[in-house]
Amino acid sequence: MSAPTGVTARDGVPDGAGEPPARLRFAALGDSFTAGVGDPVAQGRRGWAALLADALDDGSRGVEFRNYAVSGSLSADVRARQAPAAAAFRPHLAAVVFGTNDTLRHPFDLDRLAHRMDEVCGQLAAGGAVLLTACLPDPGAVLGLPAVLGRPLARRQSGVNAVVHHLSARYAAVHLHACDPAWVADRSLWSPDRLHPAERGHRKVAADFHGLLTARGLATGAPPGPEPRLPRPGRAASVRLLVTEGAGWLARRSTDLLPQLLLMAAREAGHAALGTTARLDQEHRRTVLAALAAVRPVPPR
Repeated sequence: MSAPTGVTARDGVPDGAGEPPARLRFAALGDSFTAGVGDPVAQGRRGWAALLADALDDGSRGVEFRNYAVSGSLSADVRARQAPAAAAFRPHLAAVVFGTNDTLRHPFDLDRLAHRMDEVCGQLAAGGAVLLTACLPDPGAVLGLPAVLGRPLARRQSGVNAVVHHLSARYAAVHLHACDPAWVADRSLWSPDRLHPAERGHRKVAADFHGLLTARGLATGAPPGPEPRLPRPGRAASVRLLVTEGAGWLARRSTDLLPQLLLMAAREAGHAALGTTARLDQEHRRTVLAALAAVRPVPPR
């Protein structure tokens, strides 16, 4: 795999020295999406980032992969704990995919989230890392919530995705667009809890990122295979998963998200009855524009 510009000099190996290339260092930051929830293996969880790391090892140089992602992490957790540890690792590639958990909490502050994302991206990019980013589908659509409940969450996630798009352009990131309706519609990509990708979904994310890296000249060799190695859980196993993990998630969210979501749903229903839903959309656009304007216009050198 070709290394990002500056890697050879940074590792202290002059061009033409005849020494073997330094191992590719790949770090992954984020929440359960990157931690591998939905892709169980004998050792615990794997996930798309680990699959991608395996595919990046084409035999010409080794790959050292570290996954700092923790299930349930908020943007504050990524900035305060994961980013400093990943920056100390000095990765050549750094996957930075988070923000959805912030949309599922109260209060939700898009300005604050944008600043945290910018700080994480800036810290890793300043160390020479090429960033991997992704915009994700809104959780309401994935969960199949009624429109009156799902629409407020969709606005929040669209705001997060707008910030991700903005920062991806500023930092010249390798960006994966994974929020189109086809992602949500293909149930084979999602685990029974309807919250996380299944093994097939994780493999698709890994393969799509590999394709983008290949197009940038940052990867060679074959992408991860698309077909799962393990059979999809049967009906009984799916029910057990929903009862354990799904019910636990609902219990945790009942104290912060649910009351706020019910208030947002009541407001949504009220505007729908009056035919003034466009006002909510305009309010959301102003919030997004304000968040983007507050982010530093020029990335740090």
